[in-house]
Parts: sequence; C-alpha cells; structure tokens
Amino acid sequence: MKRRNNQNKRNSSRNKRNKSLRARALIALAVVAGSLAIALTVPVRLGLDLRGGTQIMLETRSTPTTEADAAATDRTLEVLRGRIDALGVAEPTLVRSGDQRILVELPGVHDPKKAADVLGRTAQLTVHAVLGPAGTSDGATAPPPADPAAERVLPDESGQPLRLRAADLTGRDVEGADALFDTQGGAGWHVTVDFTKTGQDRWKQVTARAACHPAGDPQRRVAIVLDNKIISSPQVDPSVPCGAGIPGGTTQITGSFDGTEARELALLISGGALPVPVETVEQRTVGATLGDAAIEAAAWAAAIGTALTALFIIAVYRLMGLLATAALVCYGLISYAALAALGATLTLPGLAGFVLAIGMAVDANVLVFERAREEYAARSRPTARSALTAGFRGALSAIADSNITTLIAAGLLFAFASGPVRGFGITLGIGVLASMVSALVISRVLAEYAVNRPAVFRRPRITGIASTGWVRDRLLRRDPFLLRRPRRWLAASAVLLAVAASGILARGLDFGIEFTGGRLIEYATSTPVDPDRARTALTDAGFPRGVVQSSGDTGLTVRAEHLTNAEEATVTGTIGGLGGGTEKIRDELIGPSMGDELRRNALIALSLALGAQLLYLAVRFRWIFGTAAVAALVHDVVVLIGVFAWLGKPIDGIFLAALLTVIGYSVNDSVVVFDRVRELLARDRITPLPRLANRAILQTLPRTVNTGMGAALILTALAVLADDTLTDFALALLIGLAVGTYSSVFIAASLTVELHPQRSAPRRRVIASH
Repeated sequence: MKRRNNQNKRNSSRNKRNKSLRARALIALAVVAGSLAIALTVPVRLGLDLRGGTQIMLETRSTPTTEADAAATDRTLEVLRGRIDALGVAEPTLVRSGDQRILVELPGVHDPKKAADVLGRTAQLTVHAVLGPAGTSDGATAPPPADPAAERVLPDESGQPLRLRAADLTGRDVEGADALFDTQGGAGWHVTVDFTKTGQDRWKQVTARAACHPAGDPQRRVAIVLDNKIISSPQVDPSVPCGAGIPGGTTQITGSFDGTEARELALLISGGALPVPVETVEQRTVGATLGDAAIEAAAWAAAIGTALTALFIIAVYRLMGLLATAALVCYGLISYAALAALGATLTLPGLAGFVLAIGMAVDANVLVFERAREEYAARSRPTARSALTAGFRGALSAIADSNITTLIAAGLLFAFASGPVRGFGITLGIGVLASMVSALVISRVLAEYAVNRPAVFRRPRITGIASTGWVRDRLLRRDPFLLRRPRRWLAASAVLLAVAASGILARGLDFGIEFTGGRLIEYATSTPVDPDRARTALTDAGFPRGVVQSSGDTGLTVRAEHLTNAEEATVTGTIGGLGGGTEKIRDELIGPSMGDELRRNALIALSLALGAQLLYLAVRFRWIFGTAAVAALVHDVVVLIGVFAWLGKPIDGIFLAALLTVIGYSVNDSVVVFDRVRELLARDRITPLPRLANRAILQTLPRTVNTGMGAALILTALAVLADDTLTDFALALLIGLAVGTYSSVFIAASLTVELHPQRSAPRRRVIASH
C-alpha cells in the first residue's frame, strides 16, 4: 500500500511538471509566432543616423514686442522639441542655425508637410468674456488685433460674429491639456484644459461675471480662442450663481474633433505658445549621418561577434549552450517585433541599449547553468532534470533584481529625458523585457524538453551540467582570500580615480558637435556626390568627426566643430575635388543639438534613476549594499570619462550611449554578487562577512568570466571591423566592461565589508572551575 501511495505521488508530481511545461511551451510558441508575424509585416523605423529623413528649415520672425534674436530662437527650439516629442517622432535632431533659423531633422516622417504645419503654428491661447454679438453699432466685423489686450471681433463656431472683451487668460495660465474620449455621454473627443493657480482665480472671475447674465444671453458665454479663431464658446451652466463662478480651474473644449485633431490641439495648448512666430522656409529629404559602409561594417561585426559568442557559450555549456543560443535568436526576433509594433525609432544609441540587453540575456542563461552545475555537484544522486529545475529556481532572484533595476533606470530615462537618452531608455526597456522572456520562458522550455529525452537523461555530461568547469575547479582548489585586506582595494581604486580625474582636469574633455555646436556648410553640386566618398575624403583631410549628409537630389551638407576660415576653405576644396561643379550655398554657425534643456533633463533622469536603484537595492538587500553598488557605478563612470580624456577621444552622443550602457553593466554585476552574499548570510550566521563575501565572489566569478567573454567577443569584433565612430563606441564599452567587472568584485564588495558592522561570534557557555 505504501509503495502504491509513493507511486501515485510520483505520478501526480510528474503530471504537474508536464502541465507546467506544456503551459510554458504554449506561451513561448505564442510569443514567438506573434513576433514573427509582426516582424514580417511591420517594418521598423530607422533613425537619421541609419536611414536619413525629412529636413525642415524654420525661420523665426520678430514681433512688435519680441525680437527674434539668438536667445528667442533658442527658447523657440525647446518648445518645438516638446511638440515633436508629443507628435511621437523619436530621436529628432534640432539645432539653431545662425541667429534666426532652426534646422529640424525628423526620421521616418511620412507626412512632412503636416509636421511642418504643426511645428509652425504659434498656438496663442486666450480666453475672453463675450460682450455681445458684433455689428450692433457699425454692422461690420473688425479684423482681429495683434494685441491680445485689446477688444476684438471674431466669428463663433456657427459663423456669428461676437464682440470679445480683452483676454482674461492666456497660454501662460494653462498648466496642461489632455485629449479624452467621452464613452458615456456620447460627446466624443474633447480636450480638457487645466489652469495654473493664477489661472484658476482668473477662470473663476470670468465665469462669475458671465453667470450674472440670463440663460441664452450671448454675454453668458465664454470664448476660448486659439490663434485668433474661436474654437469653443460655451455658455456658463445655469446652475452657476451670479458672482460665484466655476471653481477647480478646469474646462473642456468640445467640438467635432476626431482623435488626431484632439491630441494635436492638446499638445499645442500644453506645449505653450512659441516665443516668436516661425515660418517654414525649406523642406527636403536628407541622407543618413552614418554611411552605408559604416552600417555594413557594423552589421558584419555584430554578426561575427554574435556567432563567436554563440560558439563560446556552446563550448562551455554544450547542449544547454546550444539551447541558450536558440533562445537568444528568439530574443532578437521578439525585440525587433516589439520595436516595430510600438513604432519606436532604431538609432545607434538604441543599438547600444540592445547590446546591453543581449549581455543581460546571456547573463541570465549563464546564471541558471552555473546554479544547475552547483546543484548537480552538491546532490548525492543528481539528475540533469532536478539540477536544472533547481538552477532556474536559485537564479530567479538574481535575474529579477538585475533586470528590475535596469527597467527602473530605463523607465525614468524614457519619462524624464529626451532625444538620444530617451531613445536609449525605450530600446533598453524593450530589450530587457525580451531578454527575460527569452531566458525564463523560452530557454527553460527548450532545456526541460531536452533533459526529459531518455538519451540525454542517461548521459548528463552532454547537457553541460555535470561538469563544473575549469574556472570553478581552479578557484575551489586554491580558495584565495581576495578580501583579506579590503582597504587596499579601495586605496587602489582611489588612485585609479585620481589618475582619471587628473586627465579630466589636465587635458579637459573634447566635447563633440552635439554639445558645443559648430559650423554648417551646404553645397550644391552639378552631379550627385556619394556621401561615403565625402566622409572618407574629409577624414583624410583631417576632419574625421565631420557629419556628412546628402541633401535633396544633388546637395551635400557638412557639419563640423568650429572651423577657421582656412579650415573652411580646406573643407570646400575637398568637396569640390570629388568631381562636378560645387557651389557653397550656405555657411552658418549652428548651436548644439543637445541643448541646455536636453542635457539638464538627461542629468535629472540619470539622477532619478540612480536614486531609484539605490532605493530598490536598499529595500531588496540593505542600504549598505545599495550604497556600495552606486559608489562602484560612479567609479566606473569617472574612470571611463578619464580614460577618454587621456586618449583625446571625443565626448559626443555615441559616447553618451556607451556610458549609459556601462552604467547598466555595472549595476547588473554588483546585483549578482550581492544576491549571493544575501543568500550566504541567510544560511550562515557565524562566519565573518569578509569570508562570506569572498566566498560569494569565488562562486559568481565563473558567471562573471563567461558573461564578460560573451560581451567582449561582440565588442572586439565591432572595434576591429567597424569605422572610427563605432570603434570609439566599442572601445568605451570594452573599457567599461573591464572596469565594471573589477568594481563589482573589489570595490562594491570591499566597501560593503567596510561599511557593514562586524558580526561577533556567538557566545559559548563554559563551566568555570573555582
């Protein structure tokens, strides 16, 4: 009877495992099939650096009250950046060209005329009390005055002219606006406008005066005017008493809006009025800022690096490595489909986010396999299936914590940053979610299916789980005490920081054109000139960082740092020597594409991301661990910037993408070490923390080596095969990878040991003799 009960329990357990495997297999199949369908039907949008786009030249115009100087043009540029972000155009380029022109480049815009119309609208919002129907004295409708403080006559929605009082509220009194759809009242789309504290008082006053007139009287109406056009003139509700007004500071703009019109109106209102009017003076298509040769070289480097990474993972983990490689292919498919489905724009900074996500996807599989090897070695009668199940269970917390900290940073970068930093956050978030699906669902389904096969089950060494690997075996034999003197590691790191900081102070930072601005020269050529040839020629002439784009059918633009007249003549002669008649049609100073506000938003987003990560790590681990992780991260950032300062490498948008990637790697490495320290602390309350932390480092070091090798192979291929721009990107990531591995092992762990209160050994009872 007892034997039968045990057999029934085993059958029940087996049935539960099979049901769970089938459920995960169905989920994996659905995700892969859906991603494949999207990838085959929806093309992904490429950014300006990869494909080009639409270029719009706007020119600011002076008004009687405001001069369209460089300062007013800069303020106008920031308002336009907000409008473009609201339109959903990812990773645009906006620079001031001269004192009164703004160069706008929009990747993947299908209706450039409409985009130009939205950008050029002034969006002057005013709210007026209605004095009565116009034409009562002279019978004519006066043209709208330019001054909003004067009375005006405008036709309402039905065409009846109304005489309006001077503006009671303007766009400065508006706090925000949202487009909403009324699903219950049947009113359809409308725009809700929220006023500021001052605007709330003024709104209450204007509705209080209107409420003193009887229902049906035109003077009980309030006119909402946008760009000298009445868009809504509702009557104050009869329930509002005279002199009381409408409190709350919120109103609705209703009309025959569709969803697109309502959202466009909301973004124009909430985006604020342009400081000065703008006019579209040119509109054309432009080519990519990265040449075809650079993109092709990057593609080859990525393919070769990924293949080498796959071979390395297969060599180390055998069958499990092969299955992990299949899961990584699925990761790439899911990520691509998610980008296409969301309409995101893929640029080089976005590709940097995917490099980080690939590393995290590889890391998740490595964590599981190393855990499975530990379980196999620790059990008396191990099986590949039980070891693999325990490996997924044991690695789950480290995978979850490292991915959640990265998702927190990605979400905050998307919410508070703009431009390339925001694009990095979007692609990083998509990549991290896809990597979790790849590692925890697809990889697990494939691995469990493999170990359930009888041929594999009888020969566990084929799976790659039965052997612990030469790195782990060597460490276990030698058992080095790396944290015997943690202050020495901290002192060595302090010296490294001092060397890096001295490079920043002594040599300075060579900021690229994105941060400093420069000079824009446009040429008209009689025959089309290949931009790749122009890039190569300018590099040979001593201008390797010049940004070259095709413009229109036969035009060519060159953007470079501040050039002297002699250097400008060299550039012009180089372009002219490529063949065909060349005429210089524009030569202007341009501002930085990453202006003060964009840089400020990026710093705010990064600060919030670091603070949120610190808070999360403090909750999940301890505040000491979170502080140590953030300190290691700051160390990595300073060292990387210092190395680039000593090497004289440019600090540009490409470097910014690499820096963000290094931050993600650094936090991920530290979290893995801290997760193992937390596990050992829970099991062993006697051993001193330095010994436990040292044990955690030795146990996770094989994972660190294998994950780092996988990422290093991709980056080395990129550094060797790609052009100068991508070489600097790969170099920054390689330096960050090495420094991040060092800091997570020695700085974060050493700092934790120093900050953590030393645990005293438990007191033992003794019998004293008297």
